[in-house]
Amino acid sequence: MVETVLRDISQRVCTLTLNRPEKLNALNFQMLNELRQNLASALDDSDVGAIVLQGAGNVFCSGDDLDEFDEWTSSESKALELIECIQDIARQLVLGEKVTICTVHGWAVGSGLRLAVNCDLAVFGEYTRCVFPEFSLGFFPTGGITALLPRTIGHVQTKEAMLLGETFGANDALKMGIAWKVVSRSIVHETAQEAAKQIAALPQQAVADFKRVSNQINLSDFEQMLSLEKESALRAMLDPKTRVRVSESRSR
Repeated sequence: MVETVLRDISQRVCTLTLNRPEKLNALNFQMLNELRQNLASALDDSDVGAIVLQGAGNVFCSGDDLDEFDEWTSSESKALELIECIQDIARQLVLGEKVTICTVHGWAVGSGLRLAVNCDLAVFGEYTRCVFPEFSLGFFPTGGITALLPRTIGHVQTKEAMLLGETFGANDALKMGIAWKVVSRSIVHETAQEAAKQIAALPQQAVADFKRVSNQINLSDFEQMLSLEKESALRAMLDPKTRVRVSESRSR
């Protein structure tokens, strides 16, 4: 079986690469599970001081792999397993003690854009396009996005981005606070790596404490939000109308 997430460690930086370029790095269950496993390993590795998340090919991540929708919704337990995997990854990226940096290029769609929001810093290529299409498909967004996005871009802009589902660019993401930096596509990965190396060289206990204290102040309700998201996401996934919307989207 081909690995859908590649792992490399160099100079105390663990780089995780979404590796389904032929599918524009659409997230299927195998990829989500491998990402969760690799993040757990990196967070537990004392030789890793920072984590970089990137995508292979021309696109960071095109969102959920809707070709697996029928499998995901074949039973309530299957749907719940998927949602819990997504939420575990959010916990690792947001609450984990190591700084996470996302490199975003090409497109960041739905769950792919959520991964960027989950990370501590996100470097965007200058021509990157972003969109949250979840509601148009009948999904309820999870992965902690209902807690993170309003605190990042504000409540009104969150409603605009989520409910209207309009596409926006890298410079818009920068103004909104989703992107940390916007750089030329050719140096997206280099920029993230340099920042990660700098952070990995810092006293790691101090960095871990900084993330912990910051999260306690700003995200004390994160677990509560995940619980509410889980309930709503499960109900939306199993709604027969969602199946119709997904089917129509796949046939376009």
